[in-house]
Amino acid sequence: MNILSDVVIGLDIGGTTIKIGLIDKNGDIIEKWEISTNKEEKGIYIVDDIWHSVTSHLDDLMINRNDIIGIGAGAPGFIDNESGKVHEAVNVGWKNFELAAKLKAISGLPVFVENDANIAALGENWRGAGERAKDLIVMTLGTGVGSGIIANGAILTGTNGTAAEIGHIIVDPDGYSCNCGRIGCLDTIASATGIVHQAMDQITAHPTSDLSAYYNKQGKIDSKDIFDLAAQGDSICKEIINRTGKIIGAELARAAMLINPSKIIVGGGLSKAGDQLLHVIIKYFHEYALPRVSRVCEVKLAQLGNDAGIIGAAYYVLQQYPKRNQAALSR
Repeated sequence: MNILSDVVIGLDIGGTTIKIGLIDKNGDIIEKWEISTNKEEKGIYIVDDIWHSVTSHLDDLMINRNDIIGIGAGAPGFIDNESGKVHEAVNVGWKNFELAAKLKAISGLPVFVENDANIAALGENWRGAGERAKDLIVMTLGTGVGSGIIANGAILTGTNGTAAEIGHIIVDPDGYSCNCGRIGCLDTIASATGIVHQAMDQITAHPTSDLSAYYNKQGKIDSKDIFDLAAQGDSICKEIINRTGKIIGAELARAAMLINPSKIIVGGGLSKAGDQLLHVIIKYFHEYALPRVSRVCEVKLAQLGNDAGIIGAAYYVLQQYPKRNQAALSR
């Protein structure tokens, strides 16, 4: 006997894991789980792996496939959201990969694909810290820097799906190499990787520092170590966090000047540092933004954590399905 109906499948596809959720129309999670991302042979097995896992869970929960509204997927890289094609996702191995078409062929369901940061922004705005704001910026600080912008109630995608790539604004032309092929993107400084890069530079420059001693003892260092050492009073680590927060705050101020948002949401792994980083970001956001913009904009931490992607993917289906059906009927 079927016990659930009107279910949406939400996918958050990452380079290490794929988060999968069965979501109801209110945004409540019925079931969620993860599978490993199989990057063998440029990721050609990923779609099959997803659908095999989904069908197993649908059977276990006695959900009839006729009661599935559709599939929403957040994928890394540059996305054509009309066709659902992933032009390039380096950390998955895809290049010109027809994700929507392949998922639709194997499932028989409507499929809608967007950039993973945009999808996370939709999730946070629907059921998280965004509180359904009309104008919103979400920035995720993890291994890289992701961002999504909602302007006038809709995701900002641009001409070819490359809008809102705040992580690829060049902030230091003499800085670190970015995986986009350029030098000095925000991604190379404000990510967990970027913080470690900054720390290694300081270790080289100050070989007798406490930070250098810690590194030599442990044989490695990560971004959490930097925050922990800063909390214990290490001056070099405190300066790394200040520089990072200053650069993030300045770029968020510039982005806010363009869309005049009511909220900026900061998420991702680095956001677990909480007020230690957020207070610095807020300080410099207010320093660099036009006061008329900053006065009406609340900067806060994300609430949904790893669930933002699957919830946002479900919302995207609910948002897009009637629009595209209506467009097809009007042609």
